Amino acid sequence: MLFHRSTFQKPWRRLAVTLTAVTLGAGLLAGCGSDADEGKSDKAPAASTGVFPVTVEHAFGSTKIDKAPERVVTVGYTDDQTVLAFGIKPVGMVDQYPNPAGKSPDINTQWPWVKDKWGDARPEVVMKNGDAGPNYEKIASLRPDLIIAVYSEIDEAAYGKLSKIAPTVGRTKTEKDLFSAPWQDNAVHIAKALGKEAEGKALVEDIQAKLESAGEAHPEFADQTAVAVSWYKDSISAFTTTDVRGRLLTGLGYKGATQIDKVAGGEFSTALSPERVDLIDVDRIFVINDKADTDALKKFELFTNLSAVKDGKVSYLLDSEGPAVGAALSQGTLLSMPYGIDELVKSVDQ
Repeated sequence: MLFHRSTFQKPWRRLAVTLTAVTLGAGLLAGCGSDADEGKSDKAPAASTGVFPVTVEHAFGSTKIDKAPERVVTVGYTDDQTVLAFGIKPVGMVDQYPNPAGKSPDINTQWPWVKDKWGDARPEVVMKNGDAGPNYEKIASLRPDLIIAVYSEIDEAAYGKLSKIAPTVGRTKTEKDLFSAPWQDNAVHIAKALGKEAEGKALVEDIQAKLESAGEAHPEFADQTAVAVSWYKDSISAFTTTDVRGRLLTGLGYKGATQIDKVAGGEFSTALSPERVDLIDVDRIFVINDKADTDALKKFELFTNLSAVKDGKVSYLLDSEGPAVGAALSQGTLLSMPYGIDELVKSVDQ
């Protein structure tokens, strides 16, 4: 099951993509013309430093990047944050959380963990959560010299279209199911494309050390099974152990609710029928929702009757509202995880 909502999309509600046919011939690229070239020379961020040339193996083949990219477009839902972690500001990105009407700047550039990194930069939106696929014409108009499509569901056809615009790096070769690759692998994969593999590995090690430290401070986690859930379309949706939320919980030392993986059948989450709500009857539950959905969940009798709920072993984490802890955990990037880990552990200690 893939989540979709026509009004306010959440970052974990990834669309089911049916890519539309788009012709990326010489006419499209030529149509970007001199104005785009002029924008590139006038407005492009400084080239990143790094080790080049580099060849990155990925799910759709291999991509050689000859020199440090100056204009990066990200097509994966959270790839912009990973690129940003290395001091490179993408010129185009996916809009995970549509802005409330009249709100500026874009909420996706204003999370506590990215705001300072973006500064005054205002990237173009090349796809919104809920779109059928990326806007190829807009991507081409940005004249990228590298496209990152790692935390993404693009297929071979979409990869081919993107590759006609600029060198494109797809998801890791070892990712069996969409969005199931370890966050560590995705981070290092993108870092390599930026010529910063060593730096990426170092950042990953820092976060792993933070997870281990939190686990050591809470040895009781190792004896408990934990699960992350959300209330969506009048039912409970539980996240698998291969989803980034599940991986963060096991990274802290919790045992994963592996029975959910079997029901999910390769998806990153699954909607639980009333008969299967028992699958989240575990030691600790982390609820990721904004207030209205949390209030609705608290009225759902099958949820309130769970042992963890009765025993007060539930952490209610606001998604996009307030401190947006849920968004930080759901994005699971090099920038969001340090913040998310601290807030998650704090919710257990309260």
